[in-house]
This record gives sequence, C-alpha cells and structure tokens, in this order.
Amino acid sequence: MKNSKTDWAKLKGDVDQPVAYDPEVDPYDPNDDRAVKEFWAQAKVTRPGRPRVAVQRATLNMRVDPDVMQHLRDSGRGWQTRVNQVLHEAVEKGRL
Repeated sequence: MKNSKTDWAKLKGDVDQPVAYDPEVDPYDPNDDRAVKEFWAQAKVTRPGRPRVAVQRATLNMRVDPDVMQHLRDSGRGWQTRVNQVLHEAVEKGRL
C-alpha cells in the first residue's frame, strides 16, 4: 500500500471515537448497539432491478428491421412488456 493516499494512522486513531449522531435526522444512534440491532432487525433490504414475477418469462433473441426496433424503443419504458402483450393477444385470438 505504498501508493495509497489514505492516512491509515489517522483512521486507526479514530476507532474509539463516537460516531456523530443527530436525533432530529438520523434513524438511530450508531453508538448504541441495541439501537443498531433493533433498526437493522426491522429494516427491509431491497435489491435493484426488476421486481420478481410469479411467471418467469423465457428470453427471446430475434432479428427485426432497424426501423421496427427504433419504433419500439422510442415508445418508451416498458416496450418489451407491451410487445409481449401484443404477441400474447395474437396467440389467444389465433392469429399466431
């Protein structure tokens, strides 16, 4: 760690210092072990990305004309879901 710009000696020296806490803003006192455990016991951890769905959809790779692809993307977020719905309706009506 010769090239590190971190002042490790200073960091190690601050280990026993209490963490600043403002009850008006902070959800819990980080210096109180009981408060920390209670907060994290009831915390809900979420993960980024799409929400889980009941029915897993298969991945489809297909080729389409560039103008069709551009039109789909230009239609905004959720275009893949809308394409899936159109295909689903076509199958239900016997057109595919």
